[in-house]
Amino acid sequence: MELISKIALGGGCHWCTEAVFQSLLGVEKVEQGYIASVDENSNFSEAVIIHFNSELISLETLIEIHLYTHKSTSNHSMRTKYRSAIYVFSGLQKLQSETIIKNFKKDFDNKLITQIYPFHSFKASRESIQNYYQKNPEKPFCKTFINPKLKLLLNQFSKHTNIEELKHLV
Repeated sequence: MELISKIALGGGCHWCTEAVFQSLLGVEKVEQGYIASVDENSNFSEAVIIHFNSELISLETLIEIHLYTHKSTSNHSMRTKYRSAIYVFSGLQKLQSETIIKNFKKDFDNKLITQIYPFHSFKASRESIQNYYQKNPEKPFCKTFINPKLKLLLNQFSKHTNIEELKHLV
């Protein structure tokens, strides 16, 4: 019996985030688009929804990879468009995410800016930019911004990475 869960993550460009999580074992589907939370965070920000088999990859591993593959310690001027966030779908997921973030703070010298927000709504990206890396691996954007993130996956998270899919980077 597969146990499929979902979590939504935002950090940088959703093309990058999508490519990172599509490369992981246990990730069943990645939806690229824009996510809004509530109150002062109700504006849409680039993000992805990750559907994953929690028996193959844990929420903790997904969040750890997320923290290492975007600027989770940098509060730059584009943060409303690229919110460093974990969007949760339940109270239990919020508690789990808070514990995970707390445990990783020391690894980032207590400079993590990643916030946990309730998921409110999602708008999918237009079809032409979905699966961007898979469709355009040779484009300069992919080589400059996505390939380094995928190489980090291979180096630091190889047991969770679909190595066959990324063998062109080795």
